[in-house]
Amino acid sequence: MTTPKTIVVATKNPGKAREFAKAFAAQGLAVKTLLDYPHAHQVNETGKTFAENAQLKANHFAHELQLPVLADDSGLMVDELRGLPGIRSARFAGDHNDAANNAKLLVELGGVPAEKRGATFHSTLVLAWPDRPADDLIVDGEVRGTILTLPQGDNDFGYDPLFFYPPLQKTFAQMTPAEKNQVSHRGLAIRALEKQWPAWWAAQEAK
Repeated sequence: MTTPKTIVVATKNPGKAREFAKAFAAQGLAVKTLLDYPHAHQVNETGKTFAENAQLKANHFAHELQLPVLADDSGLMVDELRGLPGIRSARFAGDHNDAANNAKLLVELGGVPAEKRGATFHSTLVLAWPDRPADDLIVDGEVRGTILTLPQGDNDFGYDPLFFYPPLQKTFAQMTPAEKNQVSHRGLAIRALEKQWPAWWAAQEAK
């Protein structure tokens, strides 16, 4: 196989793709997304963990497109709910309906005191080379916070308006993009990826 100089981020969200693109730009890689491959077949996320789902996506698209692929799976794990919504975070109350998901979370935590509303945002990133699932590069990022009883902030992506980060005394939805990137689960995972992927890529090219 010809050594690829393109990496595909397994998303149709341009904003998410831009976050990841910065990790590869310095090395001169072309970063594509699934929007560039409209005929690619989707994959059922049947894994039981964030890592399993991210690996399913990464290896599926790496095989189909015959290009290296970066996939992620992220979600919110609430202590009082024994880790829910977890891998079902985007579909907690339906299919990718942020308002409904937040409303359901507040109902589930109704009457729970502040000291028991701890939660973790988790992100797993998987970088896969075509047809080499045993070589997957897997990194994680996590951040702790608490779930408020009322949403705060205007950047209302996902559970961000309810996730309060004590060190900055703000919800994720109240932070600037720069602030959030410094402390978020995805930001931490991306920085872990930046440290490891060049050596991993060189090893794959050498095979």
